[in-house]
Amino acid sequence: MSDLLRAPAEHKYADELDWLESIDTGPKPFAWRLSPKTVRLFVLGSDRSDGLEREIAQKWFGDRSVVERAIVTLASDRGLLLIGDPGTGKSWLAELLAAAISRNSTLVVQGTAGTTEDQIKYSWNVSMVIAKGQSRESMIPSPIMTAMETGAIGRFEELTRSTSDVQDALISILSEKYISVPELDSDNIVFAKPGFSVIATANSRDRGVNDLSSALKRRFNFVRIPVVTNKKSEAEIVRFRTEELLRRHSIELDVPPTLLDVLLRSFADLRAAAVSAGSDDEKLESALSTAEQIGVLEDAILHSNFFGETALTARTLASSLVGSLARRQPEDLAILNKYLHGVVEPRSKDEGGEWPEFLDGGRDTIATLS
Repeated sequence: MSDLLRAPAEHKYADELDWLESIDTGPKPFAWRLSPKTVRLFVLGSDRSDGLEREIAQKWFGDRSVVERAIVTLASDRGLLLIGDPGTGKSWLAELLAAAISRNSTLVVQGTAGTTEDQIKYSWNVSMVIAKGQSRESMIPSPIMTAMETGAIGRFEELTRSTSDVQDALISILSEKYISVPELDSDNIVFAKPGFSVIATANSRDRGVNDLSSALKRRFNFVRIPVVTNKKSEAEIVRFRTEELLRRHSIELDVPPTLLDVLLRSFADLRAAAVSAGSDDEKLESALSTAEQIGVLEDAILHSNFFGETALTARTLASSLVGSLARRQPEDLAILNKYLHGVVEPRSKDEGGEWPEFLDGGRDTIATLS
């Protein structure tokens, strides 16, 4: 799987999952490949007190209780809805849970305004229908139906972006645990096998786009993913993702801890400014999530690797930050310029370090984009 642009979690961590399965003696619900405790271990990583022969890397950084509540929900007959702001790791947690439980995280439906009921139930192979008529062989099961037939975890991304018709179809699946195929005279019901469940994600900022009905809400246990506000935890997430990027691209580039601190503090400053802003026009369009912070650092690393030096510089980081966050012009540029003059400039005089070069890089990029 090394030739894939992005391998799913069950392939990326296949060796680790195989080993965990070989030593797992805990009770497993339904057809789970790992016990609930071992699923938690896979997601959150091991420590010395676990007494394992090998270290299990932490893959999701957040509140331990969030992962435990998610696992308990999946061991029941209810669906799991992970809800939170953009960039809080909802999709990544869903993928890790599906990989650990079913060894298949790819049974995914992406919710959009154009998602249809067929995409969560079934459709037909038109050429086979013309040749032989409608049958089980000519039916194309959706990822959700495949999860039902195999007793696996199905995933539904961005549930609130789907229309009410699609959401209503999901109510029936979660309630009855079967899908009727009225086009067939016989063998026309697909029943879910034990172990089937659905992990859905929803963006809390999409409230009002397609609100969930009370009936659908009752079929889900809600687990809210909080925004990471702890500086240490956020630094671990950014460092983890950055190391993955460097390995994937075989990049040998030094990312100084001082620059990581500059990035973390800059995002913290901009978030505080957004909270105190009087109107949306005074806020950056960016959600300033941890995921966007990672994107800024990745952009700076790749730029340094291809066009810069062997070490990441504050100037390159500032250029990446401005270029990534200035989505509206001139509004976002004005907000970033205000931040540089009001916060970074005094800090560069008081603290020195990387801040003066960061200030210069930000100013130059704003001048170029203006």
